[in-house]
Amino acid sequence: MGNSEKIIESRFVNRDNEQAYLEREYLKKKAGFLVLYGRRRVGKTTLIQEFIKGKKAIYFMADKQVEKDLIRRLQQTMARSLKDTLMEKLNFNSWEDLFEYWLEREEFSKKVVVVFDEFQYLAKVNHAFPSILQRLWDEKIKKRNIFLILCGSLINMMYATTLSYDSPLYGRRTGQMKLDPVTFDNYEKFIPDMDPVKRLEFYSITGGVPKYIETFAPKSSLLENISRNILSKNSYLYNEPRFILNEEITETINYFSILKTIAEGEHKIGNIASKIGIKANILTKYLDMLINLDILERQVPVTENNPEKSKMGLYFIKDNYFRFWFRYLFPNQSYLEIQEEDYVLEIIKKDFANFVALVFERACLDKIPVLAKEGKLPFKPDKWGKWWTRKEEIDIVAYNDQTKEIIFAECKWSIKLVGLNVLRSLENKIKKVNWNIDDRTEYYAIFARRGFTEGLKRAARKENVMLFKGV
Repeated sequence: MGNSEKIIESRFVNRDNEQAYLEREYLKKKAGFLVLYGRRRVGKTTLIQEFIKGKKAIYFMADKQVEKDLIRRLQQTMARSLKDTLMEKLNFNSWEDLFEYWLEREEFSKKVVVVFDEFQYLAKVNHAFPSILQRLWDEKIKKRNIFLILCGSLINMMYATTLSYDSPLYGRRTGQMKLDPVTFDNYEKFIPDMDPVKRLEFYSITGGVPKYIETFAPKSSLLENISRNILSKNSYLYNEPRFILNEEITETINYFSILKTIAEGEHKIGNIASKIGIKANILTKYLDMLINLDILERQVPVTENNPEKSKMGLYFIKDNYFRFWFRYLFPNQSYLEIQEEDYVLEIIKKDFANFVALVFERACLDKIPVLAKEGKLPFKPDKWGKWWTRKEEIDIVAYNDQTKEIIFAECKWSIKLVGLNVLRSLENKIKKVNWNIDDRTEYYAIFARRGFTEGLKRAARKENVMLFKGV
């Protein structure tokens, strides 16, 4: 299928708040220094390019060239901005000399935006570059009408070189922004007029990463998209998680084993450690790294008073595509390497409903504040999340500490109508949720893919039960 079948051009979805923030920082009278970071393909460069339209700007995309070539490229960019033909011919041996020449000749009646995109490569090429930039900022740049933006994709390195206490640039920034994937609520803006079930299935793989979303063809079936855009060795998604991890981490073997184990359904730290043969106390450092990279998340029951110290913590893959890849591609790459795509596709087809069910739960959870804002809940929760013990779990528990009101909800990704038995089962489980148990107002909610039986509908009319159909 050609590009005409792909997603309607929608380069800028769910970024109004980010644009507004950049504009506010830009309009401040003093010099600005913003750090913008986030995972690859999330749309950082697109956001910046949209922001600098109509503004005086120096935009520089760093890469893995040698330092001399990088200086030369920035020199050419600055010379074109100044319309200075002499500058193009000069030979600058250092970043300081280049910046001093430009600062003396640039006209600052209007604020000039200076962007270093993929900043982490500059720090890789020259470990002293953050210190060089710190001196330039302290002595020159902050005295000019400049808005400096450092943008990068390698989260660990961006933090180490710009945000951490040990960085020479620590304390210099006037703002920072972590760009997250777009939410499922905004996914419809990328793919309008699509069946909601199919949209969630697409989202369960691509997540909210714009580059991944644009790869999928809406008119083609889910399996066709998986076959063409993921399982094919020629597609860039085929090895995307491997590429990202290799960029962020030097020794990846243990990380791959951990992510595969979690993708297969093991979430307790002791069980993960046992399965891959690593002591739990050593495993923790790997888990922390994956959390820092925004690939993994640690969840605790929503009613825990001290989440950081809770022994009930479970680990989940936060990124939808990583979860898909480590569940289906990584364990089966030997088949894919010999072009047995149909065999792997059949594995995916048989298991995919189970895979999507967890994404449906998360989409329902993310819907809680939206429903509250729309007045579709009996109160506004101040906390919501999953709840579990060693034997029981409830998909969503949402409550308000002041009003002592609480909602218990289940999410059912089933092609069958959800019946009264689901409500009765939920009523039994809530007795074990030890939150204001003697003084609370209880409500129930059930989210269902297809709908509800007449029996459940009748019960809902009589009891404190809310029914939400679809996604």
